[in-house]
Amino acid sequence: MAHITFIHGISNKPAQDKLLKLWLRSLEEKEGIDLGTSGVSSSMVYWADVFYPEPLDDAMLESAQDLENNAAVAAQEGADPDMSWRQEISGDEKAMVDSLAAKLSFDVLVDDAFAPPESEADRNLERIPLPWFIKRRIMKEFLRDVHHYLFNEENSPRPGSSYKVQDEIRRRMIESLKEGAAKSSPHVLVSHSMGTVIAYDCLVRVPECPAVDGFMTIGSPLGLDEVQDKLQPGWSRENGFPSAKLRGGWVNVYDVLDPVTGFDGNIANDFKRNGQDVVEVINEQNWGKWRHNITKYFNGPKLRASLGNLVGL
Repeated sequence: MAHITFIHGISNKPAQDKLLKLWLRSLEEKEGIDLGTSGVSSSMVYWADVFYPEPLDDAMLESAQDLENNAAVAAQEGADPDMSWRQEISGDEKAMVDSLAAKLSFDVLVDDAFAPPESEADRNLERIPLPWFIKRRIMKEFLRDVHHYLFNEENSPRPGSSYKVQDEIRRRMIESLKEGAAKSSPHVLVSHSMGTVIAYDCLVRVPECPAVDGFMTIGSPLGLDEVQDKLQPGWSRENGFPSAKLRGGWVNVYDVLDPVTGFDGNIANDFKRNGQDVVEVINEQNWGKWRHNITKYFNGPKLRASLGNLVGL
């Protein structure tokens, strides 16, 4: 039977085994897909510890899962990421980060006081009814993760541990994909948020990356020009589909009110194969205030149907 390799996205997470169980439970609940009972094995590429000193404990996890009604997780001491690195970058790094921050209306160097929205991007973000300081905190994490990964920044999340971010996460990704390739087929790669960038980067730009039989991206920022530009060489608009390492189909799932997609979730025209749109794009509208939540995506009937097709259920 099939095997799924999952990779998570931005923000801190519970420990690896707990996170995998949470994802599987989210897919299963409300008459969903029970992968284990169906004979589909799974594993998780875990990289939160490259950025955070320790995993979320149960109390913090409960708060983080309840962003709609509880802002405590954003108000915790140390929850707001240190952005001092942004004052030290220059050249291409500064240009990319500044452009991305402007596009998403989260310039993290300005005063945290909310300014009335003026641009179309600001008005779109106002449609996401989370408190502004929570939106800013999440985007700070996103900007940091994108920058540190794409530019292979060094990060020390705890005393005695230091990582070259891209090198370390690529190593974990390739190791997990090799283990998955040795299991049952089809082997499907399912990614969320920043994990979609990591997954695509490895499929296209890491020669030793094993091929997979199916690929799903969820809540992905791959539609953003600033991200695409840093996936070169390897990416091009007319031939961005990872044909050399993807034997089957690519399904991209997004919600138009998911801020991490940059309001550009329909990525088929950015990842063509020989000039043709081949990525299956699904608009899976979630609910509530925070639409980037993976558990909400996994509750979506269209996502579940597509994932079932990818794994042969």
